[in-house]
Amino acid sequence: MDRAALDAAYDNTAAVVNSAALLADFDKRSAQLRAAQPQHLDLRYGPAERNRIDYFAASQTTKPAPILIFIHGGYWQMRAKATFSFLAAGPLAHGIHVALPGYTLAPAITLDGIVAEVRAAIRWIAQHAADFGGDPNRIIVSGWSAGGHLTAMMMDEPAVKGGLAISGIFDLEPIRLNYLNTKLGLDANSVQRLSPLLNLPARSAPLMLACGTGELPELQRQSETYAQSRARAGLPGRLTRLPQHNHFTILEALARPDGELAALVRELATA
Repeated sequence: MDRAALDAAYDNTAAVVNSAALLADFDKRSAQLRAAQPQHLDLRYGPAERNRIDYFAASQTTKPAPILIFIHGGYWQMRAKATFSFLAAGPLAHGIHVALPGYTLAPAITLDGIVAEVRAAIRWIAQHAADFGGDPNRIIVSGWSAGGHLTAMMMDEPAVKGGLAISGIFDLEPIRLNYLNTKLGLDANSVQRLSPLLNLPARSAPLMLACGTGELPELQRQSETYAQSRARAGLPGRLTRLPQHNHFTILEALARPDGELAALVRELATA
């Protein structure tokens, strides 16, 4: 692809015509959930302004409870954790605690720095989980879009027992070559170092991958290629394709207690 084609191939906002309305709905529902459970918001895990965690504990659960850590997307340079609080509703209904870490956005920080911040957040949650009734031995990491990439990068964290990467980016080379790199500043070395596809581990926690059949072809290809590579390497996990879902509506499958992605989280949490 030339530059124009690559730009369009990764422009999810333009591809989903009602994306602004969907994001506004996310914000509204997230504000409602945060108002209902304000006890553990903006817990600080590091020195930067966005180094904060929102922790939502399930109201009816046998302690200690499994924990889902959800990493927000926005191509590492947009969005905030508060927009995605609504996703906690699905796991909470099954007695699974949910923690949403924030992280510094590019260009204020490099992608290496973002990865380091997310690692610090996971380690903070593992250390403090018992304070909120969570089980540090049953931590699942999930993320969407850029958060899917960060989820894959976290599979070597000792505290992580499984992952769910939703509509993720696993090969950063197309990102280096398109409009997103203006703020990210990726070069050939950072692409090699930070692409999960190019750094398959010898061992890994189970990693579920998910994408919508209504997503941009490049987003689907990213998940399909990574799933195939992990399978060839004998790494645990599988790819789930969600019919008709686009890059934004796919999140409803996690927010709904009966959603396909909520079921995958339950599977990982009980393995």
